[in-house]
Amino acid sequence: MERATCCVVGGGPAGMVLGLLLARAGVEVTVLEKHGDFLRDFRGDTVHPSTLALLDDLGLAERFARLPQRRVTTVQLPFGPGRSLVTVGDIGALRGTYNYIAMVPQWDFLNLLADEARREPSFSLRMSTEVTSFLVERGRVTGVRYRTSDGRTGELRSTLTVACDGRSSLARSLPELGLRSFTCPMDAWWFRLPRREGDPHGLVGGVGDRFLAPMIDRGDYWQCGALIPKGADAQRRAAGLERFMADFTAAVPWLADRVHTLRSWDEVKLLDVRLDRLRRWHRPGLLCIGDAAHAMSPVFGIGINLAVEDAVAAARYLVEPLRRGAVGVRDVRAVQRRRWPTAAAMQALQRIAHARVIEPLLAGRPPFGDPRRAQRVTELLTTSRWLNRVPAYFLAYGAVRERPPTASMR
Repeated sequence: MERATCCVVGGGPAGMVLGLLLARAGVEVTVLEKHGDFLRDFRGDTVHPSTLALLDDLGLAERFARLPQRRVTTVQLPFGPGRSLVTVGDIGALRGTYNYIAMVPQWDFLNLLADEARREPSFSLRMSTEVTSFLVERGRVTGVRYRTSDGRTGELRSTLTVACDGRSSLARSLPELGLRSFTCPMDAWWFRLPRREGDPHGLVGGVGDRFLAPMIDRGDYWQCGALIPKGADAQRRAAGLERFMADFTAAVPWLADRVHTLRSWDEVKLLDVRLDRLRRWHRPGLLCIGDAAHAMSPVFGIGINLAVEDAVAAARYLVEPLRRGAVGVRDVRAVQRRRWPTAAAMQALQRIAHARVIEPLLAGRPPFGDPRRAQRVTELLTTSRWLNRVPAYFLAYGAVRERPPTASMR
């Protein structure tokens, strides 16, 4: 019978960070990832200062710095005069070495973590292995059943199972965890357009009539987004690709000379935007972190870093119980108590951005109710250093900064 002290379901940022931290502390950990590699388009790529500082603590800062990346120092929202972009957080004004957001392809980030974790004898990563159900004995999760890409099935028993498999997590089907959902006014389309010399760098965006277009600089191409009203995918596609590209170029006119490279709706992928969280992140033998516990909206690009911070906190609270081979409900409950306030606060900020900025713009109304109120908010944000730095710090590090267990640091 296969066994690991800790079974981590999902090889995303939360799962790989948790696996690395536990393995470095001497805990036997197995990470199960259903895909055969990390190469998937249109994943989040924002690595915030909290994660950059973690990589430094782990002795990985130099290797991370060698990855292809762009650096962003401000966070902007489109609600200024004429719907111009206004800086709502100046991360570059924060003290410290890591006062920027690194835009790094997520597959490079995950490969870095996986390569480092494989150096630990107590670490195992199984790709192409999908978890199909939990093993439950006397009310306690004791492991998982899995299926590999070649059809082989098996069971992996563990002292603790940690669900890091995102907003479609198997754990979310457990009724005792209680999923609470919040209204989202938008979905997102993602597609590629060529990037050329002389284009802007980093994270940029455009605003048109009932249209928002965030874009991520990938080096040789733009990962382009288009925010559309919730549930409007079929209707907007029926209006035709030419209509969509006309709306897009009206919002981002400097890309007008290359929109013809988008030839089919098949190249435009839909992201069903969700904002929700579990009321309970745990049950005996099971803990949920990252998007499995709290699915975030793309607003502010904070989902990855919240997931990483969850993993750091989980490692710190659970290393000793896992070493003893006995993890109680009190241990997993402590992780939720530590991380819930930050997740709830970030979701509250996203809900405000949804209601006050995104929903009005998509409906053709001024943000914040009327232009004068938007103007006052703009003036406050652009003239007050305090108002600019508080959200910047919050976005950079969250409500509390998480540090890895001493046994995991190099």
